[in-house]
Amino acid sequence: MDERYYTRLLYSAVCGALLKNNCDCELPKNCEEAIALCENVGVKAHYFKRSNLLPRVKKVLGFLTSVSPVSLLDVGSGRGAFLFPFLEEFPYSKVTSIDILPHRVELLENIANGGVKNLTAFNDDICTYSAPDNSFEVVTLLEVLEHIPNVEKAISNAVRLASKYVVVTVPAEEDDNPEHIRLLTKEILTDYFNARGVSRLSFEGVHGHLVMIARI
Repeated sequence: MDERYYTRLLYSAVCGALLKNNCDCELPKNCEEAIALCENVGVKAHYFKRSNLLPRVKKVLGFLTSVSPVSLLDVGSGRGAFLFPFLEEFPYSKVTSIDILPHRVELLENIANGGVKNLTAFNDDICTYSAPDNSFEVVTLLEVLEHIPNVEKAISNAVRLASKYVVVTVPAEEDDNPEHIRLLTKEILTDYFNARGVSRLSFEGVHGHLVMIARI
């Protein structure tokens, strides 16, 4: 087993990509063979490399360890900076990911189809995602809200979908990222969540980011 990678996820991504293209193909026997096939099947191996967890991700994982969610909706999973370590630490939690970028969703679909059965991925938008009320114990919005034009609608839907917690991380100060269209302060987030009837909020500053936990 190659300890440089999230091996189960990388192996599953390669298997899922192979199965998608050719159901009769021979699957790799181990992670080393899967790594060798990555370029051929369009899987970026470096996405799966282990590295020191970002402080904000470590803080969120620490909280989730304390509550052991049975189900989780991860909004805007991106390259998996949070999702991959979560899937490793919580192999029995039912995880749903939504992302507006099709290529991000395709990677996660390959992981699911390649063997990670507790993962489901959809190309969808948190503002319009129509799962039933209280579908997930936890909804995570990590480095997401600062990108969304209608942040009020996104928060409203996240609160509707969560039965226990909504977890948010956002930058704590202005930056030069052109995709960040707003700065969400503690006061602004408090107003948005209070407007949805959620007043049990806790905040913590973590290395230039704000981590918020809303208890539904």
